[in-house]
Amino acid sequence: MKCIIIDDEPLAIEILVDYCSKIDFVEVLGTFTNPLEAIAVIKEKKADLIFCDIEMPQISGIDFINSLDNRPLFIFTTAYSQYAVEGFELNAVDYLVKPIPYHRFIKAVSRSKELLTSHEKPLESNIFSSHGETNESQKFIFVKAEYESIKINLDDIEYIQGLKDYLKIHITNTNKAILTLMSFRELLDRLPPNQFLRVHKSFAVNVNYINTVQRNRIVINDIRIPIGESHKDTFFSVLGL
Repeated sequence: MKCIIIDDEPLAIEILVDYCSKIDFVEVLGTFTNPLEAIAVIKEKKADLIFCDIEMPQISGIDFINSLDNRPLFIFTTAYSQYAVEGFELNAVDYLVKPIPYHRFIKAVSRSKELLTSHEKPLESNIFSSHGETNESQKFIFVKAEYESIKINLDDIEYIQGLKDYLKIHITNTNKAILTLMSFRELLDRLPPNQFLRVHKSFAVNVNYINTVQRNRIVINDIRIPIGESHKDTFFSVLGL
């Protein structure tokens, strides 16, 4: 897994380089104190993962990640915990607060490897689309839950809730919810984008079940789901509101 490290503090870079050197599947392509100098390497060498500080003099890590087209997986590394919500709304793999414990670093890198592998080999992920159909026309998916694969009709999914490393898929006309070990990115890549929308770092909804839309929330069968700031424009645009 090829990575780059961006941080305006050389000591922070040294620590991450040392951590990476202890993991055999991680290769550091380059380190940068100026995020703008990393762009060429990201494009030319096709980095799989970016470790990125947030508060930097040239440009914030959040703005830098936002500026990238077809961005790789990324992990924020920062001394400030107050950016965590915004970081995860960008679909960061993880958010590591300095000083970064080695065990937390290992967990974040392992998660990145799992996500990367699942995209390179979609048939080995925790979800399978109906055979022979595209995302626009598929009627069901299979997801792995504990020791079995469960078939779920797409029209039965009301909304999806993120719980750390798991997703909770809420099914209509039942109190049952299916818990599966996967990321929003994995799941939404395999669902029809005209039917399922990410509306918050912790929620995606089936637009067919929306009862009402308020300024900052959606109501689905008396369940109030927040609309995240970074998702508002896309959500209201898709619904024509």
